Amino acid sequence: MFLTISTTGSGGAPATDLGFLLHKHPEKTQIFSTSYGDAHVFYPEASEQRCTAALLLEVDPVALVRRGKGRGGAPDSALAQYVNDRPYAASSLLAVALRTVFASALKGVCNARPERAANPLPLRIAIPVVPARGGAALVRRLFEPLGWTVEAEPVVLDAQFPAWGDSRYVRLVLEGELRLAEALRHLYVLLPVMDDAKHYWVSPDEVDKLLRMGEGWLADHPEQRLITSRYLARRWSLTRQAMERLELARLAEADDSEPEALDNAVDEEVDTEEKPVPLAVQRRQAILTALRAGGAARVLDLGCGQGQLVGELLKDARFTEIVGVDVSMRALGEATRRLRLDRMGDHRAARVRLMQGSLAYTDTRLKGYDAAVLSEVVEHLDLPRLPALEYAVFGTARPATVVVTTPNVEYNVRWETLPAGHVRHADHRFEWTREEFRSWTGQVAQRHGYDVRYVPVGPDDPEVGPPTQMAVFTTTAKEAVA
Repeated sequence: MFLTISTTGSGGAPATDLGFLLHKHPEKTQIFSTSYGDAHVFYPEASEQRCTAALLLEVDPVALVRRGKGRGGAPDSALAQYVNDRPYAASSLLAVALRTVFASALKGVCNARPERAANPLPLRIAIPVVPARGGAALVRRLFEPLGWTVEAEPVVLDAQFPAWGDSRYVRLVLEGELRLAEALRHLYVLLPVMDDAKHYWVSPDEVDKLLRMGEGWLADHPEQRLITSRYLARRWSLTRQAMERLELARLAEADDSEPEALDNAVDEEVDTEEKPVPLAVQRRQAILTALRAGGAARVLDLGCGQGQLVGELLKDARFTEIVGVDVSMRALGEATRRLRLDRMGDHRAARVRLMQGSLAYTDTRLKGYDAAVLSEVVEHLDLPRLPALEYAVFGTARPATVVVTTPNVEYNVRWETLPAGHVRHADHRFEWTREEFRSWTGQVAQRHGYDVRYVPVGPDDPEVGPPTQMAVFTTTAKEAVA
């Protein structure tokens, strides 16, 4: 199997920076052992104007048979174990080699050239032979939405017998300006998708791999269902789980506040000579007040996003354990950077933990905490999903205090920058009136043994109420005694 990655010099930087990004020196030929053979990395060309890195995977057919069945299933015959396209056509074997050889590049890590790793490069990726069950049209449907210009030329079965038609293989060339890490992740996921086969058993942890490699592009890909199904070897239970988590991740990508134009808007009666307090800041202050009043020490921030509330909780020593939970690995990564967890002192770092989780499923890790916060979360879910969230938080985790904030749709008429009839954020699936919010929270409290009180956040307009409505749930006296 053979693959090349080429780039040209841009922005005054030499093309040979590709060596830094791949962590492979252009003047060396390197060999890496994999479970199925040796992977060779070398540079056919390396100048300031143009640089090409090549990955050649020599597959050992005997090792392939010993470790698996060549195509992930029982062979048609004993001979089929040894005579197949695995050593020659790009497949999941090459994807695994990419992950093994270019592990740091896949993560976008490059201490020597961090600015090059963070910015798009002019890239050209060529694969001489890749299986494509669906033909060149499918290849284009997979790569073009990701920003690639695609050249997928079918390989004829036999040039001497053109009447036989095309094979299921194509010669693939991708060109575009993307971050190198993004390009490698696209290949890692889509090579086995095009082949529609994997050389190893697909276990549940493949869902995590898919979401990790597909973060930032798979949730919005028009062929998301096909990609997910093929990558997970058409295992329906895993495919369904991945689809649900992708949907939740897409919703969670939105910030935990309204757009900045709305967050910083000022009511007409406020003294404009004083700098207004953004609504997001007021919201966090109201949440902290409620948590302190409830005597909470161990707090869950459910749907923590980029960690703004977690950071505020860390400033107060009375909060001894803070756990941020989010379905999006990208959001958790941003929270890690924002909070500077890698530079935090041991004593402070011991108080905080970030973990991935979905609020649509019960999670035993969430039990035993004093309080949980759902700040600007519920409106990002489809209404049919709310019962699952309700059961996971109020029915299973059952913290003594639960704080829920959500926009008050009645206040939207006060936002001069918000067109009539629009919600505050494009990702909001609904926005409740005060009556609708109190109806839902009241029913939740009754079903799960909580008392609930309501706190206005922001200017409390006498006609339309506050911009944010907040409900504070506390366990009833009977529940507390029990």
